[in-house]
Amino acid sequence: MLEQINKNSLSDDELMRYSRQILLENWDITAQERLKASTVVILGAGGLGCPVSETLVRAGIGNLYIIDDDVIEMSNLQRQTLFTVEDIGQGKAETAYKALSKINEYVNVSYSDQRLNDDTTDSLIKIKQDKASDAPFLLLDCSDNFAARELLNQVSVNESIPLLSASALGYSGQLALYEPYKQTGCYHCVFGEVLKKEPTETNEPMTQTCTNSGVLASTTTIMGNLQANAALQYLGRGINPLFSQLLIWDGSSMTQHKMRYRQDKQCQVCAD
Repeated sequence: MLEQINKNSLSDDELMRYSRQILLENWDITAQERLKASTVVILGAGGLGCPVSETLVRAGIGNLYIIDDDVIEMSNLQRQTLFTVEDIGQGKAETAYKALSKINEYVNVSYSDQRLNDDTTDSLIKIKQDKASDAPFLLLDCSDNFAARELLNQVSVNESIPLLSASALGYSGQLALYEPYKQTGCYHCVFGEVLKKEPTETNEPMTQTCTNSGVLASTTTIMGNLQANAALQYLGRGINPLFSQLLIWDGSSMTQHKMRYRQDKQCQVCAD
């Protein structure tokens, strides 16, 4: 996974643009070229999707694909940093695409405004199949509901694609980078018990969301950039800084810690 990808060599302008990264002791031209060869698919262009996509585009990701079927509302502007009041009523995916395309002309940005479901997951698989087999590829979960996360996790397991999942609520957030093909567990292994909660009258899980519980503006921005940091490490250096660990960040006390997890041998998704 760490071999140099020569076809993604950097132009002089790119070397200047990314010079502060390339100066880093553990981030050289090879890492930058790997990042340029990389593809990320982001589910959700909201409070998490905005900061993580902007940071990855500024850092020099090669290909970025955004999926979101929602439209921008006034209440989104408090934390969804790619949008302004003029964007209210517009589709999030297309608006994010337009904003990101202006930030870095060397990044190939595309989008879909279709809801991710059983019928549209084939588009994720096709994106992966269209890329070189040795090109780094990563799914980013920036969604706000368990159904979407479960579906993305199913794709991750079935297609052996790493899944970087983040969540943010109130003053805190969580982050994990799952590599289920290494038999280390998947999203369902960690949160399966949460998904078994009693359904409401509408048959939806009784879960807290930003809509019904609130979120501090800084929480989504911090978690989105922690997600971007993990993505850059994985794509540029081939390192999972959260291997078999769930990072939990608490903004109210300004602390964070990690909890180890392992594969649930009875998992309905990733167990043999």
